[in-house]
Amino acid sequence: PMPHNTIKNWRKELFQAVPRVILSFLEVKQVIIFAVNVSLDPDTAHPNLILSEDRRRVTWEEKPRDLPDDPQRFVSLPCVLGQQVISSGRRYWEVEVGDIGAWDLGICRDNVMRKGRVFLKPEDGFWAIRLYNNEYWALTSPETQLTPKKHPARVCIFLEYEDRRISFYNMTDKSHIPTFNQCLFYGSLRPFFRLWSADSGHLTICPASETAQPDDDPHRVP
Repeated sequence: PMPHNTIKNWRKELFQAVPRVILSFLEVKQVIIFAVNVSLDPDTAHPNLILSEDRRRVTWEEKPRDLPDDPQRFVSLPCVLGQQVISSGRRYWEVEVGDIGAWDLGICRDNVMRKGRVFLKPEDGFWAIRLYNNEYWALTSPETQLTPKKHPARVCIFLEYEDRRISFYNMTDKSHIPTFNQCLFYGSLRPFFRLWSADSGHLTICPASETAQPDDDPHRVP
């Protein structure tokens, strides 16, 4: 069997959680040039999730909607996917989470399970972070607790397909949350969103033109 220290180091390479690393202005600018407009796919939305007309906001609704059966639709968990299909390159988007109490954000393979027992972990094609019960988690296997210094009101997701990496940033203080490394990406990936209950409120995808800029940008227009 693999020695314990080897396993520990291997896991460290696969996952990084360094919330105290603050991004410089240059680093933020290098990331946001890959900003894309993400919209939500109504065909994948769980019956308890309501999408806004512009498909940028998802809200929990206590009474489930009566929707036609669709193989793309999540039934077991209140999730919805982004419309965009990603199979190469780098992509960046931001999600306004505000002060809601519970959510999951990340990416998943286009062919993940939507019905029956769904497990949100990399082995099953999900790479995501979670806020629940005032605690932050990376949905590794097993889950890894995160300790951001500030509650993120807006979260950045940065996907690097060929590098097999996805990183999350707290745009409230421009800090790194976690990075998943050596991800088993293949085929198509899609942005992933989950709400938990009425306490979740809503999630809003920010337009690419409104992605956050660092406060020390001397050319920023007020």
